[in-house]
Amino acid sequence: MPDIRVKICGLKTPQDIAAAAEAGAAYIGFNFFAKSPRSVTPQEAAALAVEAPIGMCKVALVVNADDAMLDEITSVVPLDMIQLHGQETPERVAEVKARYGLPVMKVLGVSSLEDVQRIDAYEGVADQILVDAKAPKDAVLPGGNGVAFDWRLLAQKKYWRAPWMLAGGLNPENVAEAIRVTGARQVDVASGVESAPGEKDPARIKSFCEAANAPRR
Repeated sequence: MPDIRVKICGLKTPQDIAAAAEAGAAYIGFNFFAKSPRSVTPQEAAALAVEAPIGMCKVALVVNADDAMLDEITSVVPLDMIQLHGQETPERVAEVKARYGLPVMKVLGVSSLEDVQRIDAYEGVADQILVDAKAPKDAVLPGGNGVAFDWRLLAQKKYWRAPWMLAGGLNPENVAEAIRVTGARQVDVASGVESAPGEKDPARIKSFCEAANAPRR
């Protein structure tokens, strides 16, 4: 089993699923944010989900989704986890967990130490935390912008009460350094393994997974 668990997010084709599986990714993400070049419909995601090998965690990425949207997604797509990528409060995280009976990953954007300190409020309710770069103020997308943050900020957080994952501008060229600096055991990538927005590159997926699990000195 790989030492570092990798999540490939924003998959849109059966070829994407196959590439992620072949590279050894532990998670795949389906993006339901309509403005994203990686977005899929519940019906499209359902067809893709059946292509995933047994044991691969299938994650639904949503942004400030209401119950009606989540009802539709969960009724159609065989999911293993819900990823909340908006301004959801700890109370909303708890509501989603209780309503759908699925583990919930809460995404929190970081650009300052104050942002890191906000993580504490979610660790007691979310099953996992995804630490991402805070989106630029003029960004259309809440994530997947290829923007990194100062990884050294996470060195200020000595204790984690929930499993966590690192995201934000990661790619095959920098993921090993990001892991070294932060101590992350899980990493997430979307734009960093693409040849164009929304188009996954199998070679970069393979390189990313290999780099994440390369021997570290």
